[in-house]
Amino acid sequence: MSALAVTGSPLWYAARAGGTLALLLLTATVVLGIVAGGRGAPRRIGRFELGLLHRNVALLGSAFLALHVVTAVLDPFVRLGWAVAVVPFAASYRPLWLGLGTVACDLLLAVLITTALRRRLGVRRWKAVHRLAYAAWPLAVFHAAGTGTDTRLPLQLWLYAGCVAAVAGAVGLRLATAGPGRLAGRVTAAVTAAAVPVALTVFLADGPLQPGWAHRAATTAFLLGGGR
Repeated sequence: MSALAVTGSPLWYAARAGGTLALLLLTATVVLGIVAGGRGAPRRIGRFELGLLHRNVALLGSAFLALHVVTAVLDPFVRLGWAVAVVPFAASYRPLWLGLGTVACDLLLAVLITTALRRRLGVRRWKAVHRLAYAAWPLAVFHAAGTGTDTRLPLQLWLYAGCVAAVAGAVGLRLATAGPGRLAGRVTAAVTAAAVPVALTVFLADGPLQPGWAHRAATTAFLLGGGR
């Protein structure tokens, strides 16, 4: 059965397209941020140009994120309501997985607001908040995989794999070219970069790729070890 037959609204397509593009651009933003801050940054591109590209990609991603949120709320099939856009885990439709997306959205919103107030906050405080984008990325990936009704499609699975591989590769490059010091931070980055693809693979295999996921996603039974 086609997605249009299920939802009866072209807004579903707009929401999924906006969300997919937002995830791709968020991934590109994270990769650029990781690479630009290390010694492995491309020498042919100046740090100013790389920083400008990073900012523009982030702004474009924010635009598609706004499209994703607005069209998802306006879609009459799920009837989310505007509060769901900022209040995590308040939706009746796949509350956990939709809530992860809301948390990611809130984190990115905090990054945008503090970036606009960067001069008033100071570089140190701004950087502390700016790092929230790295936390928003895995939440966005699991939100997309857990909420999307097209997760089983091979193209969508390859998209998730490409996003995870890109970020893991960027982290690997950053660690490989990093100088001495900050051992704790480097270990944390390495463990996180390795844990995300493993966790996503396990989640997909035992969740969205299994029969009955639509029913289980509507409850917390998946996390509590409920049956399928």
